[in-house]
Amino acid sequence: MATIFWDTKEIEMTIDLYYTPGSAPCRLVLLVAAALDIQLNLKLTDLSAGEQFKPDFLKINPQHTVPTIVDGDFSLWESRAISRYLVNKYGAGSTLYPEDPIARAIVDQRLDFDLGTLYPRFGNLFYPQIFAGAPVDEALLKKLEEALVFFNTFLEGHKYAAGSNLTLADLSLVATVSTIDAVGFNLTPYPNVLKWFQLVKSTAPAYEETNGKGIEEFKNFITRLKAKSEL
Repeated sequence: MATIFWDTKEIEMTIDLYYTPGSAPCRLVLLVAAALDIQLNLKLTDLSAGEQFKPDFLKINPQHTVPTIVDGDFSLWESRAISRYLVNKYGAGSTLYPEDPIARAIVDQRLDFDLGTLYPRFGNLFYPQIFAGAPVDEALLKKLEEALVFFNTFLEGHKYAAGSNLTLADLSLVATVSTIDAVGFNLTPYPNVLKWFQLVKSTAPAYEETNGKGIEEFKNFITRLKAKSEL
């Protein structure tokens, strides 16, 4: 168990976060907490050891997924729901999740695009390769490329994913795009995505601490899987 502090302005109430650092959804929650200066009590959850199926964890989250937070007597899972909750409860006035209905709708659309299109298309293509040694599926590759074209188009004429300010949309999407980048996928055909990626890496609070280190964990995990498959 560890506690992470971003600076001297942390919120006093400690929130438990059950997580695994290589997970893109878990890294999203870390990014949001850093942006809001929220103190987290980090509870590393070893999925490979089945810790998510322990009775105590199932009482908190019967769906047995990470990330999961416990804030007082309240537990919540699904990273984008957690992100919205943290802003709504602890980030009054934050531009991460604007109150204007149109601006918020754009953020929600980008979050839903990540959840329903970009991240699943990445997972459908790469996870069979990573976990089962499957060959590249050209049809799934084209679907991921199409999703990146969509995102590249969304960014045309915009500084960030949902406008001129860093929002939850950027933090969600950067967790996914950095994972896509980590497996060696070529992002150069998507110049707006590349430019945005560099911007978010340099402007998201505590990016390296929250997402960068998790990406290294993800890369190390892939390396270990490849080593086992070659034995």
